[in-house]
Amino acid sequence: MKMRIISLLTLMVFTVGTMGCAGMARETEEHPGATSGAAVGAVGGAVAGGLLGGHGARTETAIIGGLLGALVGGLVGHYSYDVKRSREETDSRYNYRPSEGTALRMEDTWTEPEVARPGQEVGLLATYAVMTPSPREEVLVTEVREIKFGRELVGKPQVNVRRSGGTYTSRVPLVLPPDARPGTYIVYTTVELPGSKDTRETSFEVR
Repeated sequence: MKMRIISLLTLMVFTVGTMGCAGMARETEEHPGATSGAAVGAVGGAVAGGLLGGHGARTETAIIGGLLGALVGGLVGHYSYDVKRSREETDSRYNYRPSEGTALRMEDTWTEPEVARPGQEVGLLATYAVMTPSPREEVLVTEVREIKFGRELVGKPQVNVRRSGGTYTSRVPLVLPPDARPGTYIVYTTVELPGSKDTRETSFEVR
């Protein structure tokens, strides 16, 4: 299974870094994934990009968001995703019937690693299922990751992608600034499509 990669092109570019993105954890042997290449991120402001490569490339996909407060000076790298289960496997897992209409289920969110050092990369991951009445149907899914340090919102990367039926694991890599403040960062991941919305909470710690 080939990983899809979205390159981030900053509208407000303060820092440009080159790094290799780690492969996803929690992947099954049947659906391995990996991603690598240059990353371009922003301290703040909007970030936009298109899918790279062939195989259903979609240039309308865009990522917006920035890093604020305790994360100023950090980077948002490549958005990537892998297909964890096919449409048929997903429908069977949830006993889905087309008469139910379009449905969404958030399965899991996590960070890797859970404890990081300033300057280190933290992956913000989510697994969710999309179910559609028609095999050919695609729906617009919005993924939002709100990062909070205490009560302060310090980051909000967002991506809008088109999904057909299936279960997906997506990853947003966050490179912490060298002077990242120690403490616990809460990540609220929301996945939304018209008529359906689900949110899960996870966290990572900077020491």
